[in-house]
Amino acid sequence: MPDDTLTLEGAIPTDWPAIQALLQEAGLPTDGLAEHLATALVVRGPEGVVACGALELYGESALLRSLAVAPARRGQGLGQRLVHALLGQARERGVRQVTLLTETAGAFFPRFGFRPIPRQEVDPAVQASLEFSHLCPESAQAFLWEAGDGKMRSGESGRRDRRLEIRD
Repeated sequence: MPDDTLTLEGAIPTDWPAIQALLQEAGLPTDGLAEHLATALVVRGPEGVVACGALELYGESALLRSLAVAPARRGQGLGQRLVHALLGQARERGVRQVTLLTETAGAFFPRFGFRPIPRQEVDPAVQASLEFSHLCPESAQAFLWEAGDGKMRSGESGRRDRRLEIRD
């Protein structure tokens, strides 16, 4: 039986084409993300990058963006693990609040402590981001997570290099 271990780790520049392909397949924007690869995470399987997500850092605020999982890997909890890891990374970097915009995944994020907010209440630094100001339509709902409010499970953190305990 082949090894199907998945690894969650920090993205590297050579991941960019695979990240772009995942995001394009999911219908998510790629503009501006290359500048934030240092705070992007990927999940690797034997077939390569199978999931991704990123933070754009703006002082004590951040924008969570570009969360995508390959269709063949959906339903395995990879999106949840990425969100937990990204929120852990935010905490480790002193981020007090994380914002995201979504048109399709509004039911997914409250389980992590995100709550819907009016777009005008988003930190002005995040509002100035390319994703917020130009890429996501006005119809996208803003969600906010605040440090201390997140529902991180014991043992979940933002460590960027660890084995996921997922095997087929």
